[in-house]
Amino acid sequence: MLEFPLWRKLLLWGVTLFFALAALPTIFGQGHIRWPDALPNPTVNLGLDLAGGSHILLEADPSQVAATRLENMEESVRNAMRNADPRINIGDVSTRGGRLSFMVQDVSDVDRAREELLPIINGTGTVREWDLEVVDQTRFVLTQTAQGADQAVSSAMESATEVVRKRIDLLGTREPTIIRQGDDRIVVQVPGLEDPEALKELLGQTAQLEFKLVDYEALPTEVQAGIAPPGSEIFPFAEGSEQPGGQIAVRRLGGISGENLIGADLGFDPETNEAVVNIEFDGEGGRRFAKLSSENIGRQFAIILDDQVISAPVFESAIIGGSARISGGQNGFSTEEASNLAIQLESGSLPVDLAIVEERTVGPDLGADSIRKGMLAILIGSVAVIALMIASYGRFGVYATAALVFNVAMILGIMAIMNSTLTLPGLAGFVLTIGAAVDANVLINERIREERKRGRRVIAAVETGYKEASRAIYDANITNFIAGALLLGFGSGPVRGFAIVLIVGLATSVFTAVFLTRMWVAGWLRKARPTDIVL
Repeated sequence: MLEFPLWRKLLLWGVTLFFALAALPTIFGQGHIRWPDALPNPTVNLGLDLAGGSHILLEADPSQVAATRLENMEESVRNAMRNADPRINIGDVSTRGGRLSFMVQDVSDVDRAREELLPIINGTGTVREWDLEVVDQTRFVLTQTAQGADQAVSSAMESATEVVRKRIDLLGTREPTIIRQGDDRIVVQVPGLEDPEALKELLGQTAQLEFKLVDYEALPTEVQAGIAPPGSEIFPFAEGSEQPGGQIAVRRLGGISGENLIGADLGFDPETNEAVVNIEFDGEGGRRFAKLSSENIGRQFAIILDDQVISAPVFESAIIGGSARISGGQNGFSTEEASNLAIQLESGSLPVDLAIVEERTVGPDLGADSIRKGMLAILIGSVAVIALMIASYGRFGVYATAALVFNVAMILGIMAIMNSTLTLPGLAGFVLTIGAAVDANVLINERIREERKRGRRVIAAVETGYKEASRAIYDANITNFIAGALLLGFGSGPVRGFAIVLIVGLATSVFTAVFLTRMWVAGWLRKARPTDIVL
């Protein structure tokens, strides 16, 4: 009991002071004293319910996913028939009624066409994504299966959730909550966000970027009337572009989409100093962009963002190297617009439009009131516990009190280093773990008291007390730790916040109650050599 080597003392004090010092920026940040910028600044973030912030519920339209799949299938079918050896000639492709149909011009190519289509319609998973039917001997009809449609929606929502997460992370916000709700909804909560409109604008854009060739054969009168020639489609010019209010016809297939983008960042035109977005394609995208531009020098192409043309420049030369620049057209981008667009492109386009169906701004007043009441409860409870511990256990109660203070500091310090978020349930977990720390000291002191009543000497009673009580403390905390780990693994949002505080608090309460107080008690026993103790 009295043997406490120097290395163990240094280790215990080192761990304690390291985590306690890490709590200082958080403690200073809650007051009016500014933490020096030159020092490390790990802090505990406050959740939406404590710091206030924005809550947004996004909803996708499954029918849009189906329409996108139909369009992609059309391009896949055309490529498959075009790349067949020898080529399989087909007539016009129809997507009417949500089904894709086309006719093979030579009846002898029907079997070959079926063989070309089978790998496409079966997909890569276990779910059959399309049903294939041949009617009137030469007409193929492809219909999306219900299982395939459900899988596509689920996949699109997973991708959309990840894109939303990347966009918010690029904003520099801390610990947002982004979770799926049901089949087609995403809940977004961003604590401390002072400008919810910026969040809505950032998440409300799909950021679907396309480069498509302009159709010169389209008649201007028909384009303005919204009538697109076969194989083309019409897009409006965006507000602020060179032709606001106008429309333009572009080739529906054969362009380049933004799926090959690997980077986008804010830049400035060296001549005009206007904000622009610099984009960079991967190897495949760079080759396709170079091919498209080199084969169409002198032709106009459209830069389409979310179904609106933001610019329609001319390929003056081949664009080689996979880099390009997007300007804001006639009026140019503001720095904020260009920055948001760069974030949207950098994080990838949303695979499906997300509509905002619910939005709430949580004010910080409620959270401040919760913090104030929580801190008051902790203060009153701590004072009462400290008074009771000292009155009941004397010197050992003082040790327990000091351990309690270090326990609180270590919890804050560890959470600050982990950059964790403290929510209202987390605050409850905080109080709960403080209670657990007090329980551990009560168990130890009561066990020592029992050993003294049995007639053991002071040192033997203290040693046996710590040894026997520690087993009960370990058992109790292990079961609580398992519960906390399950909450952390299967919970979400505030439940995970509670679990993190609980797990951290259990570890620090055992450390301070069992190891730290034992070191202090051993030091006092060695120095004072008492013949009796007051318990």
